[in-house]
Amino acid sequence: MLDKGLIGRRSEPVVNEVEKGAIRRFAQSLGITDEVHFDERAAEAAGHRGLLAPLTFPTTFRSSIELREALALGQRGLLHADQSFEFFRPICAGDHIQVVAVIADVSERAGATGPMDVVVVEDEGRDEQGNLVYRGRKTLIVRPAPREA
Repeated sequence: MLDKGLIGRRSEPVVNEVEKGAIRRFAQSLGITDEVHFDERAAEAAGHRGLLAPLTFPTTFRSSIELREALALGQRGLLHADQSFEFFRPICAGDHIQVVAVIADVSERAGATGPMDVVVVEDEGRDEQGNLVYRGRKTLIVRPAPREA
């Protein structure tokens, strides 16, 4: 079982610059065709400050919590089980989003191959004025290390 003392561990703030090319590549990789993600004129005509980032774009943002290191995972596997976002305004090209992540929960559950740890990480993204842009929450499953043959 992972140490419950990890709960509450916060990252240092990390600023993520939202770039046009990154928005275009991300939207393309998802098969999105709406021009607000590719054409600046279309985005501005729709009322946005620049190219509009797709709703799941914050998955690309970095925080300073390195989960493998923070959780001392070693050879244990990490599975991304769930993710959700709450938005307070759209994210657009040119934004600088400061992200702080916190380990919100650590628990143990029974799995098909034995006990597994479940880690919940919450993050907040704020703009340059300190306004909340989004909150994210992801659930990670930490699987046992493979057994030696």
